[in-house]
Amino acid sequence: MSTVTSSLNKWQKKQLCLLFNNANLSLLFKASVHGYNATAFHQKCNIQGPTVIVAYNKSGYVFGAFTSKDFRQINQNVVDDKAFLFSFNDKLIQEDPLRVVSGNPQYAFTDNGPNFSSLVFLHNNTATVYSNPGTYQFDPQKMHGNDLQLTECEVYRVEDSGGLMEKPWRNVQWNSERRQALLSTISGWKPSVSSVKQARILLVGPVGAGKSSFYNSINSACKGYVSIQANTGTAGTSLTTQFRTYYIKPSNSVTHVPFTLCDSMGLEDGENTGLDVDDFTSILKGHIKDKYQFNPSMPIQPDSPHFNKSPGLKDKIHCVVFVIDISRVKLLSDKMIEKFVVFRKKANRLCIPQRVLLTKVDEACPLVAEDLKNIYQSHYINKMMQEITTKLGVSLSAVVPVKNYYQELEIDSQTDILLLNAVVQMLRAAEGYFDDFYNPEERSE
Repeated sequence: MSTVTSSLNKWQKKQLCLLFNNANLSLLFKASVHGYNATAFHQKCNIQGPTVIVAYNKSGYVFGAFTSKDFRQINQNVVDDKAFLFSFNDKLIQEDPLRVVSGNPQYAFTDNGPNFSSLVFLHNNTATVYSNPGTYQFDPQKMHGNDLQLTECEVYRVEDSGGLMEKPWRNVQWNSERRQALLSTISGWKPSVSSVKQARILLVGPVGAGKSSFYNSINSACKGYVSIQANTGTAGTSLTTQFRTYYIKPSNSVTHVPFTLCDSMGLEDGENTGLDVDDFTSILKGHIKDKYQFNPSMPIQPDSPHFNKSPGLKDKIHCVVFVIDISRVKLLSDKMIEKFVVFRKKANRLCIPQRVLLTKVDEACPLVAEDLKNIYQSHYINKMMQEITTKLGVSLSAVVPVKNYYQELEIDSQTDILLLNAVVQMLRAAEGYFDDFYNPEERSE
């Protein structure tokens, strides 16, 4: 699955969310990726419920249209008393967003594309907007600065956040003492099998889910400052093309690091793309060495110099972590779900415990972005966690939400607490794997 990321910066997203009472925005369509045409728009945006079109131009305007109705491609005029056009500008940060409703109670938009009469987005299947105030009365200068050439056009599904629960459904202590306690727990943990010095934890997930960012974030939490080692970014395909084993060096905070994080190629929808299930199985069994270059069209062969023919228990994977962008939970394709199910079955057959890491919680819920301590009170976060348990067939206790470091220059105690707690949960899962070897002789697969 190709990575599709929002072009909204933090301030722009906040301005947009103000129009929807802090609703959650799930990106459905991005013209620079899917195409500046109505066909691509309908493929991604039909029957998605309330949506907002967001257009960008070089003059700094972010403008668009909201409708609470479905796009169904029936080529009829649609009535929606909740529909409106909007605009704001990065250069005018003191002004509230412009909001304009239809002057015709029998008209909101025409269902043959993103056509709101006064504003027609992707006009003539190009990166332009047709503008003609009429049904919606506005000043073109204030709406888009008379700049009708688009630098980007996106569509988001608008989802009710549900607000906050009365009480958190998981109790977390959000103080520096808790952060230090988690670091001490990690430093003091040791595998119960003497032949293994570090638990090997494999990160698996769709392109752009945040696997490499999670390693960087854990490294930062352990070091006490933001550190970037693994490649991260927003490329359309997996940036991780090799099997990588990342070691975290001991520090003043973590004197003993009892785990390694293994990063794999991203999962993708198409055939012969992304991580191959046979390569996944070879990784689990300890056959693939560090820096093996993945070939999606052909799994590793026994004669490869990167093939470990006689792996020991220390070379095998002791916990699999499926990494998923929480804002993409509802958008996971059937093919992607099928891949997850196949991968889970492979891990289950080898008795390898699994956890699910839900990333980008701050991007998914404005209430969490406002205060990370709201994470276990957010109805939306809880709903997405419940939904992923159903899709993947895992228990809710196996699902852990986190926020990775991606733009910060300094570490944050609350972010660290979520990250370090996730590591503790992974180590506990690995301990379950080692329990099978505690008294009996080490088994071979």
